[in-house]
Amino acid sequence: MRIESFFDPDTSTYSHLLSDPASQRCAIIDPVLDYDPAAARIGHASADRLIDHVRANGLQVDWLLETHVHADHLSAARYLRERLGGRIGIGAEIPRVQVAFADLFDAEEAFAQDGSQFDRLFADEECFHVGCLPVRVLHTPGHTPACVSYLVGDAAFIGDTLFMPDSGTARCDFPGGDARQLYRSIQRLFALPASTRLFLCHDYKAPGREHHCCQTTVGEQRAHNIHVGRGTAEADFVAMRTRRDSGLDLPRLMLPAVQVNMRAGNLPPPAANGRRYFKLPLDCF
Repeated sequence: MRIESFFDPDTSTYSHLLSDPASQRCAIIDPVLDYDPAAARIGHASADRLIDHVRANGLQVDWLLETHVHADHLSAARYLRERLGGRIGIGAEIPRVQVAFADLFDAEEAFAQDGSQFDRLFADEECFHVGCLPVRVLHTPGHTPACVSYLVGDAAFIGDTLFMPDSGTARCDFPGGDARQLYRSIQRLFALPASTRLFLCHDYKAPGREHHCCQTTVGEQRAHNIHVGRGTAEADFVAMRTRRDSGLDLPRLMLPAVQVNMRAGNLPPPAANGRRYFKLPLDCF
């Protein structure tokens, strides 16, 4: 298999392109839709970079895979599906996220809260293929209740379950998040062979490190992760994560991002005047 990673500096997001050279089939994992919050303007430069690469290399898209409903960038899955084909997949617990955020954002009456905006909802331990490559789904909740990781050979795409070892772990204070669940999800990843490559969705570059990174290994994480490595006990992790989360600011793009991502990359429907709007719930955070 071949794995290529694309970095979006505005959101510190890595999108990954997994391809099978034997069949020229591929999957795009966690694609980014550009958004300028000052002008409330959507852009497509990040997604178009993926489109250009897919077409230049003669690839056919089987899947557009989300590891979870992201709070730090908007998903380009729907935009890419319209131009490249493929099916949009996410974890089977996505309705739990939709229910929580539909209420928060007073979603339109027609907004389905059953995950039907996505083409496939993956259950824990479910398997599917990208070309000839078998992919195994691991339910890894904690950051959100619907987080999944995609395991392909010696590689796993783990979303926000872990960051680079010098950055630690993801927050657990969004609706449905749970630090105890995150710890147990991480232990599930730690049970994989030490050489398993872990591909991350974000890297905010810890102080003192010169370059952004998106790849580490299970062994490196077990030994060096500042939050959960070296045999950290569950109770200690939960206490640290809870204390740390209480002082974090809301992600810069969370409010628009969730309204798009819970709709599988669709923008909210137009109002009676034909314009589309994001809603800003007051005094909720």
